[in-house]
Amino acid sequence: MSLITAQEALEIILKTSEDFGTEEVKFLKSLGRTLKEDIVADRDFPPFNRVSMDGIAIDVAAFNNGQRAFKIEGIQAAGSEQLTMQNPTNCIEAMTGAILPKNTNAVIQYELLTIENEIATINLEAVKNLQNVHLKGLDRKLGDILISKNKLISPAEIGVFATVGKTTVKVAKRPKVMIISTGNELVGVCETPEEHQIRRSNVYTLVSLLEKLNIQSETAHISDDKNLLLSKISSFLNDFDVLLFSGAVSKGKFDFIPDVLNELGVKKLFHTVKQRPGKPFWFGKKGSKTVFAFPGNPVSTFASCLKYFYPWYYKSIGLNFENKNQAILTEDYFFKPDLTYFLQVKITKEDGKIFATPITGRGSADLANLVDSDAFLELPDDRSNFTKGEAFPLITYR
Repeated sequence: MSLITAQEALEIILKTSEDFGTEEVKFLKSLGRTLKEDIVADRDFPPFNRVSMDGIAIDVAAFNNGQRAFKIEGIQAAGSEQLTMQNPTNCIEAMTGAILPKNTNAVIQYELLTIENEIATINLEAVKNLQNVHLKGLDRKLGDILISKNKLISPAEIGVFATVGKTTVKVAKRPKVMIISTGNELVGVCETPEEHQIRRSNVYTLVSLLEKLNIQSETAHISDDKNLLLSKISSFLNDFDVLLFSGAVSKGKFDFIPDVLNELGVKKLFHTVKQRPGKPFWFGKKGSKTVFAFPGNPVSTFASCLKYFYPWYYKSIGLNFENKNQAILTEDYFFKPDLTYFLQVKITKEDGKIFATPITGRGSADLANLVDSDAFLELPDDRSNFTKGEAFPLITYR
């Protein structure tokens, strides 16, 4: 059986990305989704000459003519209609966020004033035209693109939606995902396992990893019965866009998944990757349906989902999937097999740099060891010695 490299596996997977279409959602429900339309300014920003400091609005010409004391003619409150200053030698009190009164062209903040008996005296030697005025359209003009499509929506984008009156927004649809575990040795979380059994855990790890992507998934467990597997998986292929398996993809007597998928017409694009953990990873397609069949050991499932499913999903919904994160080894490390190795590490940050300290585990079945780690450091397959101070790609999960 020929092995492909981790990089080759990722390239194959990325070529199979799927467009799941779009849907309209209420803007407050769009957090974490991917925007699929350009958001444009429905007016200038700001929409008027905006007062940016609490103080008085004046005509600078009067100040330049030597005047320092100004009679207060009125108050321009934020949200009130624009006032007009009647006397060019007077002033109008103006609040932050208010429209600049007509016949005024500068604002002097209260801290630079002395106010007595409705007379404001300016304690300054010079005043600039449009001082403390945020000009209409300075930030954006009517029709300008405020947010381009294919942007992950954060609280900042929510605020812009509200500002332009977008009560609903177009976002990428999420795939329907079924997460499937197999094996007679697995029992439910609420059950007490026999000595020869363990509780189902991988599916819930995958559920949580997908929830971080804002994907709601369903789960199923199928016992090691080939006919039952054929029936159930055939149904899942009809009803779901993506199937994620954990287990039954290696060479064991009850590892039926590759044969079952083949019989159901799922085209195998590769099986086994030159990596540890996760070597027996199987990947295939049936039309628009995508199947990730991860090895059953917990760390294999965990690392493979982060390394392969995450970038596939990002590309499918139009987000940048390139991982540019790197971390620096804090100690020498040796790994002999000619495989890409996903080393579990603890992360620290210092002076803007990320450092990775290896965490010793007991193989890909050591699920508890993931709790002591923060990330995987991806060590290349063409060498065995990795030196303190070298930087390698980092796949984080915290």
